[in-house]
Amino acid sequence: MHKNAFTPENAAMVLIDHQVGTMSWTHSLDINIVRKNALRLAQIAKALEMPAVLTSSMEDQVSFTGPLISELEQILPQAFAARIRRPGIVNAMHHEGFNKAVKATGRKKLFVAGITTEICITFPVLQMLEEGYEVQVAADASASFSQLGHDLALQRMHKAGAAIVTVPQIVSELALDWTSPNGKKLVSIIEYS
Repeated sequence: MHKNAFTPENAAMVLIDHQVGTMSWTHSLDINIVRKNALRLAQIAKALEMPAVLTSSMEDQVSFTGPLISELEQILPQAFAARIRRPGIVNAMHHEGFNKAVKATGRKKLFVAGITTEICITFPVLQMLEEGYEVQVAADASASFSQLGHDLALQRMHKAGAAIVTVPQIVSELALDWTSPNGKKLVSIIEYS
């Protein structure tokens, strides 16, 4: 294991705005793949007992963003119940409740994914980096209005210091060895059907 590795003991999962309405606006990736990968991240957090922070934007104020995808509640019921319902703050890290929830994980390494890449992910990730977090952005569990917006947002976050990764990379980094206890818990999550 390399010295900067993300492990179940030092990392947390942060899922931002995987909301039914907002997801329907995206066109950068097949939304079914994005949904499946977001749920895989939730399954990883559950399987490895990693802290998970969920948030939604304007979930209770307007109908067009919609609720978080319902499977998140089934996979991570406690994190879902404790989700941070932002009233419209673009940079989730500017929301006191969300910022406190991220800090309360006690982890300085964060896996982040969400909708949309160029708005709801970029700005909190830039602030997380400024606050001293190490961040891996799951590009295949995030999506944007356009491919250009998605790509430019990933470039901007990468230039600021975030690692841009895929869900299989995250699973593999956390497993280390498919025959290890963690590997055995994660091997079914990486299987693509």
